[in-house]
Formats: sequence, C-alpha cells, structure tokens
Amino acid sequence: MTGAVILDSFSAALTDPAQAPPEGLMTWNGSDVAQRFAVYRNNVVVSLTGALAARYPVVKTLVGETFFAGMARVYVSSAPPTSVIMATYGTDFPDFIARFAPAACLPYLADVARLESARVVAWHSADATVLTGTDFAAVPPERLADLVVTLHPGAVVIASRHAIVSLWQAHQHGEPDEDALAAIDTDRPESALVVRPDDDVLVYALPPGAAIALTALSQGRPLGEAIMEAGAATPDFEPSAFLALLVSSGVVSALALLGDRQ
Repeated sequence: MTGAVILDSFSAALTDPAQAPPEGLMTWNGSDVAQRFAVYRNNVVVSLTGALAARYPVVKTLVGETFFAGMARVYVSSAPPTSVIMATYGTDFPDFIARFAPAACLPYLADVARLESARVVAWHSADATVLTGTDFAAVPPERLADLVVTLHPGAVVIASRHAIVSLWQAHQHGEPDEDALAAIDTDRPESALVVRPDDDVLVYALPPGAAIALTALSQGRPLGEAIMEAGAATPDFEPSAFLALLVSSGVVSALALLGDRQ
C-alpha cells in the first residue's frame, strides 16, 4: 500500500471502533497490536470529545456528562477532524444534534449548540471598525432608507423557535439555578445576535422582527427594505429600537448609500 492509503486507513480506524487496526502495524515489544491500538483510539476520541465539550459547555450541562460523551462518541466516529486547528472542530455538531434521535426530547438543544458555535466563530473573526451613533448621525435623514449596512465579519444571527438565549444566559454564572431553569418556557421563540465588536463576544436577545431585518441587511439590502420586511412579518417590530440596536451592539462596521457604492 502507498503511504497515502496507509494514512487514510489509519485515520479511519482511529475513529471507528468497528474497524480492525490497519495492516502492517507492529509494536516495539511484541505486545498485542489490537490492544495497543484500542488504547490509542480511545485517547483520540477522548481528546476530540474534550474539544467538543469546550465549544459546547451549555449543551454538555443540559444533557449531562454521560449523555454528552455518548453523543460525542457517535459524532466523532462519523466526523473525524479535517484540520489540525482544533478550534474549527465540531462546526457542524449542531446539525448532528438535530438528527440525533436520542436528543429528540430536547428540541431546543441544536439551536443552543448553534448559539455556542456562533460564539466561537465570533471570537476568531477578523477585527473590524465599529461604527458609532456619530457615523449614523452623519447620514441625511431623507437617505436613511437607502443606507446599506456592512455587518461585523463575526456577526451571527440565530432565529429559533425556542428560548435559546434564556437557556444560555442561565448557565453563565456558575451552576444554573434549577428553579430558574424550570421557569423558562423553552417553547418561547427567541432570536440571538452574536458579535465581537471589541475584545469580548456579546450575545443579544433580539426584539421582535430584528432577526429578519438583520438578515436582510447581511444580504446587502438597504435599510428601508429591511425595515419594511421586518414590519410586514412582525407587527411588534419597532424601527427606532432596531436602529438603536445597530448602534449599541457594535454590529455595524461600514455604511454606504445606494448609488454611492463602487
């Protein structure tokens, strides 16, 4: 076998306990190859499970250590790393959770994972200029509707049918209070904005319609169009509150007017 084939076979066997050790492996002291390889395989799985736990601590707390370890082991066997940068590992873990039948009794779990994953994305995003109220005030009022907004490169909007922000916030100050957790209506829709305007990753619970407007802005559509779409879909949408959010959250990194962009 070629070196590439041997390497592929070795990598596949590392995360799949059903596979036998690759052919040609030897131990220096003549000990059992299968046993030694099983130990190495377990160490790899434990390390990758630890990487997932570091990225998804709230998910781990919500399901418990034993359940999380079992779920992670199934994921690891189907999704080995494709990069040496462990910060990128587990990006699609939320989608896996959504398909993982044993987690179906917690329908909010995948979206909580998406929120946690977005925080990692925001943390590693590029630095960018953060615009202030002064920048917005320089736009002529009659041209506000034509404003094209560039969002911070690490900004992520997550719209959920579940109370993902409340669940996440309940786990940010040590052990969560069980009574407080029980009081959360997990079926209450919540949307989140995750952004890192400076050195800290921030999570905002979005007011009604804001997720729709932010998504429209992220697609390069003008502010007036984004506000109209949000208002049509959400009767409680408040344009003034949305404009205040754009300024206070630090989510905007550039402004332009329709017809002025190059």
